[in-house]
Amino acid sequence: MPHASRLVLVGRFGAAQGVRGEVRIKSYTADPLAIGGYGPLCDEAGAEKFAIERVRLVKDDMLVARVKGVDDRDAAQKLTGAALFVAREKLPPPDEDEFYIADLVGLAAVSPQGEAIGVVKNVVNYGAGDILEIAPSSGETFLAPFTKAVAPRLDFARGEIVIVRPDEVE
Repeated sequence: MPHASRLVLVGRFGAAQGVRGEVRIKSYTADPLAIGGYGPLCDEAGAEKFAIERVRLVKDDMLVARVKGVDDRDAAQKLTGAALFVAREKLPPPDEDEFYIADLVGLAAVSPQGEAIGVVKNVVNYGAGDILEIAPSSGETFLAPFTKAVAPRLDFARGEIVIVRPDEVE
């Protein structure tokens, strides 16, 4: 698959918990506690590292964690809102007929007839569903909803996603 070392969002720091440096984490992983088993997590740039020493479940997908080097409430509060990422290759392989959204980045976008449209540059979500950002070989990047109607077929072996472009509206 393309982009072997890309990062996947797995959680976000919440508020400080208590006075000894523990911090809340909202986990986006299927098993919320798994976030503690991927090794050091990082920020979006991959620059700052966060080593989770221990983690416990509070409720649903909310955890409380001890992070190495975070020893008091002030240090924990500085983490509030920070996103947590892990390298894609550290995640378990998806089940058959499943994939990580990050695996879409780098796929060639092709028409149902196999004609090149562009490359998936990003996947964004503004609250109404996932949207593919596609960069054509020339011209401006365009957005396409990631739905069965617009993206009816994925072929990871070929590195392609079929895109049915809606008719342009004036």
